[in-house]
Amino acid sequence: MLDIRFIRENADKVQESAKQKGYDVSIADLLKLDDERRSLQQQVDELREARNANAAKMKGGKPDQATIDEGKQIKIELAEREKYLESTDLEYKKLLESVPNVTQDDVPLGDEEDSVEIKQVGEQHEGAEDHLDFALNRDWVDFERGAKVAGTKFYFLKDELALLEQALIQYGINFVTQKGFRFLTVPHMVNAQTAEGAGFAPKGDDSGNEYFIEDTNLTMIGTAEAPLTGYHAGEILDEKDLPLLYAGLSPCYRKEAGTYGKHTRGLFRVHQFNKLEMYAFTLPEQSNEMHERILALEEELWQSLGISYHVINIAAGDLGAPAAKKYDVEYWSPVDKTYRELTSCSNCTDFQARNLNIRVRRTDGKVEVVHTLNGTAISLARGLITILENYQNDDGTLRVPEVLKPYLGGRDVL
Repeated sequence: MLDIRFIRENADKVQESAKQKGYDVSIADLLKLDDERRSLQQQVDELREARNANAAKMKGGKPDQATIDEGKQIKIELAEREKYLESTDLEYKKLLESVPNVTQDDVPLGDEEDSVEIKQVGEQHEGAEDHLDFALNRDWVDFERGAKVAGTKFYFLKDELALLEQALIQYGINFVTQKGFRFLTVPHMVNAQTAEGAGFAPKGDDSGNEYFIEDTNLTMIGTAEAPLTGYHAGEILDEKDLPLLYAGLSPCYRKEAGTYGKHTRGLFRVHQFNKLEMYAFTLPEQSNEMHERILALEEELWQSLGISYHVINIAAGDLGAPAAKKYDVEYWSPVDKTYRELTSCSNCTDFQARNLNIRVRRTDGKVEVVHTLNGTAISLARGLITILENYQNDDGTLRVPEVLKPYLGGRDVL
């Protein structure tokens, strides 16, 4: 959620940014409601003062009829104004919450295809077997039985592929903790306040990607970003403690609604996968630097695994509501002869923190909203695809990346 004071002072900028992101919101209507709400609040405050003054005149003896009549009239008018204020405030908050974060100045305009490549690393080699065919030939994955027990796009990993996933997890944990991130496991469900505060669709919104738990206030998480955002909800942090760096490991549950026509074969776009997520709470002036730091860590991690990739600056039309800027790291697929999404990292500035009232007390005593950032260390489904495509041998075996050998008993091939 944006600061209404910022919106008042930058109405045209906020409106244009929302349009660039593809959000149909009217800042003019929001500001009109804001004016009405403030006017009504002033009227309510004045009537409450009048009610208190009238009540004071009632004390110390029998009041005259005029005072009694005045009190009744104030009560009627106050009830009417309070009801009007309540309905106006609800409408105002709903519209305010629909306004997306403002994009940063260097975010490209346009839709997904307008994202801008900012670097390439590694060679674009070709010629590999599709990851699903390779894994099926080794009996390492079972989608048929996954569908039998849970539905389509659920799966079992088996034997060496399941062990490879665990090796990637442990390597990723060691990597991020050595970089200063505090490792956490997280709840796999969050309440509506946390989910919506982190920027995910509310219950009942068909456009959302989340699974909701019927007859509860809970949703299954689509990423550890949601519980990590809520970790400090309602708290005032100390400036000396920032930045706070966390790494959360969790399963991720996603409907993958609206992915028709997108690349979905095998482990692409499944309904459940494991992911190691980096998260940072920073001072406002630190967030841009932290964004570059998280991107650099993602690059370093995948370089250490020997993967070719490029980095793109995501266009405004492909940004979610919370993000002011987002980078994607896409690996080179020797199967598809193109780049495919591997990790991402976003600077959400004060958008999520304002929703969940996460603030920092400066050394001078001033209190302000912190900035939040998130970045994928390893998304295990995509990570496994990347290894399967890039490390397969002609004889059907899989080479083990050098950095993963210690986590697989020193084995060279699987």
